[in-house]
Amino acid sequence: MMNRRDLLKLITAATGMSLIGGSIVTAQELFGPQSDTGRAFGEAGSALSDEEIAFLNEVAEVILPRTDTPGAKEADVATFMSTYVADVYSADERETFLTAMPEISARSQDQFGKDFLDLTEDERLTLVSELDEEARAAASSDDPHYFTMVKQLTLLGFFTSEVGATQALRYEAVPGGYDGCAVYEEGQPAWATG
Repeated sequence: MMNRRDLLKLITAATGMSLIGGSIVTAQELFGPQSDTGRAFGEAGSALSDEEIAFLNEVAEVILPRTDTPGAKEADVATFMSTYVADVYSADERETFLTAMPEISARSQDQFGKDFLDLTEDERLTLVSELDEEARAAASSDDPHYFTMVKQLTLLGFFTSEVGATQALRYEAVPGGYDGCAVYEEGQPAWATG
């Protein structure tokens, strides 16, 4: 069963840094029917333009690509990022996050001579892997690396989205009674609820 604590552990292990932005706010809390905002994807509270959302969905797809389960782009994690950055991040955190798009574009031009969106799948993977390595090396500093923020919000947005919770994880909206000794078969995905 994956609960908030498990998700925070996963994000910390994957990025080498605890979740930036203080507390965990899920896609369901930002956009679901019980949310305080009452917003749907793309409504007010957006920190990114449509072009930036499309760009970050492509970057996120390299981080969490489609396999036998949907990828980050199918969960539209960049729309989640846009709202999270606008509503949860501090002004300093927001400023750091917003450097991601121009920095990734500049690195793509410097390294491959073309825009990130024009890179091949292998070139995108090379660039994102280098950014991940660079961000992990900077994890011990007080200032978060912009790529750490992008990666954290990709993981958080994906695993708390309907797509991630129902197609990558197992999901039961209204769980039955407590079962302290559930049968687990090796290789089964973790539960989305808990």
